[in-house]
Amino acid sequence: MKKTFRLIRLSISTICLLLSPILNSQNFKRIDSLLSLKYSKDAPGAVFLISKHGKIVYEKAFGLSNLELDTPMKTNSVFEIGSMTKQFTAVSILLLVEQGKISLKDEITKFIPNYPTSGHKITIHHLLTHTSGIKSLHKIALKDLSPNKLIDFFKDESMDFAPGEKFKYNNSGYIILGYIIEKVSGLNYANFVREYIFKKLHMNSSYYANQKQIIPQRASGYHFRKNYINRRPISYTIPYSSGSLMSTVADMNLWQIAIKNYILISKQTAQLAFKNYTLNNGKHINYGYGWHIKTTNTIKRIEHGGSIFGFKSMGIYLPENDIYVIGLTNCDCNSPTKISKEIAAIASENY
Repeated sequence: MKKTFRLIRLSISTICLLLSPILNSQNFKRIDSLLSLKYSKDAPGAVFLISKHGKIVYEKAFGLSNLELDTPMKTNSVFEIGSMTKQFTAVSILLLVEQGKISLKDEITKFIPNYPTSGHKITIHHLLTHTSGIKSLHKIALKDLSPNKLIDFFKDESMDFAPGEKFKYNNSGYIILGYIIEKVSGLNYANFVREYIFKKLHMNSSYYANQKQIIPQRASGYHFRKNYINRRPISYTIPYSSGSLMSTVADMNLWQIAIKNYILISKQTAQLAFKNYTLNNGKHINYGYGWHIKTTNTIKRIEHGGSIFGFKSMGIYLPENDIYVIGLTNCDCNSPTKISKEIAAIASENY
């Protein structure tokens, strides 16, 4: 696998040198100007990366990674990525599907027999697409909870709707998916992602978040309440498989390369993640498995953002142009979502 991945990465780089139009100097200046205005040098900052055909054509850091130490942000700074974690959870589930250990049609009561479904059939597919109707977990606690205790926290809440009737973004569903991954694989979620994804892709600066562990180049997180303040503490057992991973922009580019080139899962299986699914009434929900599927002015975007105390993130992939834009920030006061879309539009102008 290691040799295969290196060969793929080398071939991608070679192709890019021949085919990929590098951003011209005018576009570089436009992007620099946009980001410099949004992330000033004396405030919490951000790192942005643009890749074309897998090759990094823009990578730059802005602002500070730590206000108290006056530490400049670096391109290899490590951020919490919040709900972008859901991509990794979805692919982990698809890995288990390929291994024949689970089916997308499996009901959650197969793994949690005492789960109160109000007489409904709630499947893994419903969890992946945010169409389960399960009440979403919003309360964040400092107390560490095991996955089954975390599920107990919300399982007796009344359902929002019958499975498949509506789309409603839902953290609880992805928490249950994490529990299923653990129960089926015999590994805890953090170890599963590390062994089956991070190590295989050489995402050496990606982690399941831990406040005690020494993580090189970790960016500090902030809120803004009249002034900047250190972010609230959190137990990562709460966001768990819906939002507890950390990464860098370069590692996230490796992740995008792997997804695009079917390094972890087959093309047939990957297509399940990027299908625009429908509700029971046939209406499209603009969501696949772990990614939003959107189209603006005929341009298709595969994207997802993330938000967790002190951090926000946004990743956008334009499949027709093979362009990936990823922005990671260390203040939840300064979302990269809108500007990432603007940058993606600039990066696609040469096509």
